[in-house]
Amino acid sequence: MIADKKETIVESPLIFEKSVPGRRGITPPKAPEVDLAALLGSDNLRAEPPKLPEVDELTLVRHYTGLSRRQMGVDTHFYPLGSCTMKYNPKVHEAAVGLFADLHPYQAPEVVQGALQLMYELQRDLSEITGMDATTLQPAAGAHGELTGILIIRAYHKSRGEHEQRRVVLVPDSAHGSNPATASMAGYTVKEIASSPDGEVDLEALKTELSPHVAAIMLTNPNTLGLFERKILAMAQAAHRVGAQLYYDGANLNAVMGMARPGDMGFDVVHLNLHKTFTVPHGGGGPGSGPVGVKAHLAPFLPVPQVVKKGETYALEYDLPHSIGQVRSFYGNFGALVRAYAYIKMLGEEGIKKSAALAVLNANYLKEMLKEQGYRIPYDRTCMHEFVAQPPETPRSGEGLRTLDIAKGLLELGFHPPTVYFPLIVKEALMVEPTETESKETLEAFARAAGELLKKDKSWLEAAPYSTPVRRLDEVQANRKPKLRWNPGE
Repeated sequence: MIADKKETIVESPLIFEKSVPGRRGITPPKAPEVDLAALLGSDNLRAEPPKLPEVDELTLVRHYTGLSRRQMGVDTHFYPLGSCTMKYNPKVHEAAVGLFADLHPYQAPEVVQGALQLMYELQRDLSEITGMDATTLQPAAGAHGELTGILIIRAYHKSRGEHEQRRVVLVPDSAHGSNPATASMAGYTVKEIASSPDGEVDLEALKTELSPHVAAIMLTNPNTLGLFERKILAMAQAAHRVGAQLYYDGANLNAVMGMARPGDMGFDVVHLNLHKTFTVPHGGGGPGSGPVGVKAHLAPFLPVPQVVKKGETYALEYDLPHSIGQVRSFYGNFGALVRAYAYIKMLGEEGIKKSAALAVLNANYLKEMLKEQGYRIPYDRTCMHEFVAQPPETPRSGEGLRTLDIAKGLLELGFHPPTVYFPLIVKEALMVEPTETESKETLEAFARAAGELLKKDKSWLEAAPYSTPVRRLDEVQANRKPKLRWNPGE
């Protein structure tokens, strides 16, 4: 029987509900008798033991293995999330991380020279790939890298006595939402720049807003429509003419890495998402990493410490008097750095170029197939690593297919849906990014499934999915009032 489309289907009890008093999966070694009250203070002791599930090892293993099989992930499914670059993470990179498993961040630099050498070389490699002069590996994720980059720009203007004068950051209307949020967090006023009919930044509108009051322009190239900003050199010249800095959101670097460098386009600052472009697991797969590269005039403001080489020895340099300070505990998410290092060294210059070329090829191939299936492409030209599609007609007064229904239908057919309703300037947007790691057969299967949905009865689509662990949830309430903790008293 098919449940009502709002009903949640629960097929598996919580691990707490499988608990049986006294059941154990492991017997810990007997601990020595210690007066914990004297050691920790009686105020820090529990009045009663924590309410943990009591299960045997087999129940535990089956429970979590079963949960993992109910989820979608890059290792199990095609994940075409636009702007997320959900590429496959080769397992050899995980093995590389394991080589450093015994390291501790408090170890003296003298005994971790290999780790410091890796970080030093990764700084140089990322600087070369982006066309920057110096790079910090410290930021913990892309948005954190954005904030670091904008704080560097703010410190630069402050050193020139222009901080109070430059209070505006310009952001395109197609930008990632983190861009205006970052600028606002750094204390700037955000002004939106409209896109022109071709999907690129309107150069004349940008020039109108440029003045000595502008601190920076935040751009990504290719932009979130998957289009290369062909007027980027003119934008950079216009920005620099009034003393503004050009900031590169590196979320879409996967399309151009090895082919074109942000530094050569005129950008002064760039953040990278190692957890996207350079094979590190994305999202729930593990911690992120958002290195920031800068041109020479901004290098004095990079966070401390920087990894430097003195003769044949690698060291952590803290003596940077103009630095914005430390933005992350220790030196960043080291495991993410190891994976990115392994990725770059494994592929080399030609391999990185080929990865970008395949990402662009896959995106254009899938775009053409979706067009043949009946989907609309609002900006129909050669795209880069991703593109935006729409259902055949935009809903009006309850008519026409909704993007949300397409996404839910794809789940029913065994595919994770693309990013939906972004960028905001495209109504009913489906933002598709196949990445370079997917095969031709996978792309064709996805296109066939997306085309099959257009032949379904509208009522079928509006009630999908049917066979997933949960049906349609109240997503608005889930975002506004998330319940992130289970209370055993319930």
